Amino acid sequence: MSAELLIISLSIILLISPFLSNTLKLPISMVEITLGAIFSAVGLIHHNEMFNLLAEVGFLYLMLLAGMEVNLKDLFKMEKSIFKKGLLFLIILNILSLVFVLMFGFSKVFLVIMPLISIGLMISIQQEIGKKEWLDLAIKIGVLGELISILILTVVSGYFEFGFGKKLLFNIGILFLFLAFLAIVFFLMRALFWWFPKLKHYLMPGVDKYHQDVRIAISFFFIMIAFLMKIHLDVVLGAFVVGVFIATFFEHNKDLEHKLAPFGFGFLITIFFVHVGSSLNLSLISLKMIKDSLIIVAAMIAIRVFASTVFYFTLGLKKMILFALSLSMPLTLLIATATLAHQNGTISDYWYNVLVFTAVLEVIVVMISVKIIEKKVQE
Repeated sequence: MSAELLIISLSIILLISPFLSNTLKLPISMVEITLGAIFSAVGLIHHNEMFNLLAEVGFLYLMLLAGMEVNLKDLFKMEKSIFKKGLLFLIILNILSLVFVLMFGFSKVFLVIMPLISIGLMISIQQEIGKKEWLDLAIKIGVLGELISILILTVVSGYFEFGFGKKLLFNIGILFLFLAFLAIVFFLMRALFWWFPKLKHYLMPGVDKYHQDVRIAISFFFIMIAFLMKIHLDVVLGAFVVGVFIATFFEHNKDLEHKLAPFGFGFLITIFFVHVGSSLNLSLISLKMIKDSLIIVAAMIAIRVFASTVFYFTLGLKKMILFALSLSMPLTLLIATATLAHQNGTISDYWYNVLVFTAVLEVIVVMISVKIIEKKVQE
């Protein structure tokens, strides 16, 4: 298949997705995933190096925007009671995941999969419904959950690649050194901008015809990705960290996120969602696969709803459920874990396809549910 046909197919999806989303009253990310699956099934989309690279950059760009929703200064000011409830939520989530895996006799890899949390798609929810109290809280708690998920995924990835030994311990050591390095940079930057407050305005001026703020953000984005690739760490963490860094130290520039978001949601992130949909092989879908996927989706949502009861008196029932749902879309981390487990031979071809289908189905279920429940909250 020619690259020209792929480009035309992607362009058509980019063009028609907003119209279908408005007409069908469905989240645009769901429409893009579905179109990706359909176009791939009929042979209009195929995976090549360009498409895969654009999709990966799209996901990392999504993580950059997700990071920009997190201001560490605000995070450190989080009420102790909320922070404690957040930790309790994560502990309960992991305990319930263990119970589920033992009860249903699933593979041990599900101990990693069930409690996975990623806040990337929360930005898509925010794009759909705007900023909400429960979503803001979910992002803050999700940051802790995602950090734990990325740390676990990094360790699991190292285990699959090196086995249990010195190389794995070395890889884990590099990860913690990197986290320590980030902590030192944070305190140094805070001191620097405290002594020289005009410096941040010089780097990212409010009015700038050369779009210096965008150039700096994108430069940091790619430099961090290249650095983490060099030291063999998960680049997802780097993209997210850059977003957090920008939100924390350049909070005066309120327009930067609005400058970066349109390019992401209008192009790169759309390519990522189409790529996810196209990775789903519709010909392999069977009633058994759908049943297994529904069980996993239901379990992942249920354990998060149950764990979220710690926030019942803070949010109320409907917002608590919305909070739980928004933390139930570890799309890329789930697919990444499934891919690692499949390559290692820990799970079969069947279960790999089940998990990919589960990741996509979960996004569709959550996005629709959030939209319906959010309308009821507003009534």
